[in-house]
Amino acid sequence: MKTSNVIIENQYNRTSLFEKENVNYLVRVLKRFNTAPKINSINIITSNTEPDLFKIIPNRAIKIGSLFLEKPVLALIYLRYGIEWQLWYKALGADKSNTILCDLAALKVTQIFYDLLPKKDKEKLKNLDYYLIDLIKKNEDLNTESLSKYEALRPFHGLNNVNGEFKASWAPILENLAKPTEYLLMSGGDLRLNIDEFELLNKYGCRPFPRPEAFTFASSTATSVSNFAFDKTDKARSLLIQNSLKKGFNETTTEFSVSLKNSLRKILNINDECQIIFSPSGTDSALQIAAITQIVSDKEITHVLVASDETGSGVPAALKGCHFENTTALDHPVKKGDAIEGFRDVDLIKIPLKDENGELKSSLQLDDEVFDAISKTNELGKHVVLHVMDQSKLGYQSPSEDMMQKLKTLDDLSIQIIVDGSQLRLDPKDLQNYLNKGYIVTITGSKYFTGPPYSGALIVPGSVSKSIQSAKNTLPEGLTYYYNHSDWPVSWFCSKNLSGGFNYGSHMRWNAAITEMDRYYKTPILYRNLGIEMFCNFVEDSIKDSTFLEPLFENETKINTYNSEEFGLRNIRTIFPFFIRKNNEVLSLDNVKKLYTLLNSDISDQFEGASIEIIRLAAQKCHIGQAVNVKYGNDFQSAVLRISLGARVISESWVNRDISLYFRNIEAQMNQVTVIIKKIELILNTPELLE
Repeated sequence: MKTSNVIIENQYNRTSLFEKENVNYLVRVLKRFNTAPKINSINIITSNTEPDLFKIIPNRAIKIGSLFLEKPVLALIYLRYGIEWQLWYKALGADKSNTILCDLAALKVTQIFYDLLPKKDKEKLKNLDYYLIDLIKKNEDLNTESLSKYEALRPFHGLNNVNGEFKASWAPILENLAKPTEYLLMSGGDLRLNIDEFELLNKYGCRPFPRPEAFTFASSTATSVSNFAFDKTDKARSLLIQNSLKKGFNETTTEFSVSLKNSLRKILNINDECQIIFSPSGTDSALQIAAITQIVSDKEITHVLVASDETGSGVPAALKGCHFENTTALDHPVKKGDAIEGFRDVDLIKIPLKDENGELKSSLQLDDEVFDAISKTNELGKHVVLHVMDQSKLGYQSPSEDMMQKLKTLDDLSIQIIVDGSQLRLDPKDLQNYLNKGYIVTITGSKYFTGPPYSGALIVPGSVSKSIQSAKNTLPEGLTYYYNHSDWPVSWFCSKNLSGGFNYGSHMRWNAAITEMDRYYKTPILYRNLGIEMFCNFVEDSIKDSTFLEPLFENETKINTYNSEEFGLRNIRTIFPFFIRKNNEVLSLDNVKKLYTLLNSDISDQFEGASIEIIRLAAQKCHIGQAVNVKYGNDFQSAVLRISLGARVISESWVNRDISLYFRNIEAQMNQVTVIIKKIELILNTPELLE
């Protein structure tokens, strides 16, 4: 398709459109235009002879007049409408006698697209009098029974609807898929995925569409979707629309869910006996674990949560069967902290990695605490659910393999072991090892593999799956607010009462994450491992060499490995947390949070009159792992930020199978780390920024 820069190509003749003050604005609008679907053989043709023209030529082109182009945001809205219309028209197949679906779908998508524009772009449309803009601003729900009100859309394409009725089979397709891809990527989670109206960033500093202008090493928290994964997911949406119109919505969606799980199995070498349950987040996975445990064990239950100070903040509540936010992933309002209907009371023993003074405990001390908690719980005849941490948000693991072996000395131990592998800084062989031992593993596609935030999954080994399958209990009733039946294995009796819908947001985020996993593993293992060591060694040295940064990765709990002679993600540090110092004192918690926000923003307006180098540095957006509260010393409450290796450092460096270019690309990303550290120093040297 010729949509990405055709406007400039056809208009680049120094019209008023290209006056100096308008160029930056036009560039920003065109970047947003890049999130429009890419449709083969659809041309965008600009017209000077008919300046107020907007015309859709089905299957061929979109014509737009020069008057639209003088108002870039207006052109953006109309072109987004036209491209979406063409996408649905192609999806109709051979019978194109009824195009009312194209009109309604394009309108709905463009309404949402408008909502996702920055506030300053919407201001540009405020006083314009155009039919499409007026219709969008009203933001009314589509009325599929009274179609006459949409007849004014017909002149855009000039087709007469022979059968101008809205088919009942179209309703779920319109409801679920007439949404921009970027909207789908932020739906089906909770309020933490909502974006602000100025920078379009969510709580994690990410956008639901590509943000290539930022230097990003935030995989310990969350990352904006890549151009590569966004395009693949956008194409998946187009294919789903086509298949839904051809085969029906339910069949197409079920096939999509199964294909995602099969792709994940293949990439991670998970055998067919294991079951995969998608969840909107890692915390939702914890709630799934709490529910599964209750249906397979009639005993009283105690969860032993290792690294309780480094799991998601909502995990303890989820394990106790309580609401952990005020809205569920299926958009039901609930009250945070209240018990979810159907859950029994359970005990929860928290074992933090740090002591009351903020000091990291030794591996031996942690092992003793875990073993003691399990021994005492076992003596009471309770069922133990041990949550093992394999790479926390600061890069730690606990308990040790020796302690896990020691559990075999306990008599009549009733236990289920859960491995928190949410960071997924694991190799496939590590996952296989855990599953072969009967451990349930939680993973996400949104940490190491840099998929969009909120793509969780539970991998249940075959032995555990059989016991769940044979249980004749159903899941707690309150989970109908959280999950759909389609998310769970169809063979399990327990989930039969769950909702009948589909969480397209979760599916689309997993589609993007699996895309990232696939291209990561296509990098040859030798170069992949060398690139990882090269990058991580550089980050470690850079932090240690910066006098205003104090690393938190000295004297740490020993990382557990099965074979320390083999290279593996489990036995190399890939998350680098650090305190920030100013005038030989560590920054307060509030100042670390302020610095994090400034780092991820263009602050060049604070440096007027400075050198061009300083202005460029201040303008560079740098996204790293968000602040984690950590005590400094015994009593001073501070926080650390994190620079982390993500899979994209490797996969985006491996292009054209060129080895020399690969290592040069790794070095370019190492240079980005240097810029991030320099920007931290710039902020520290400008005191008023942190006041």
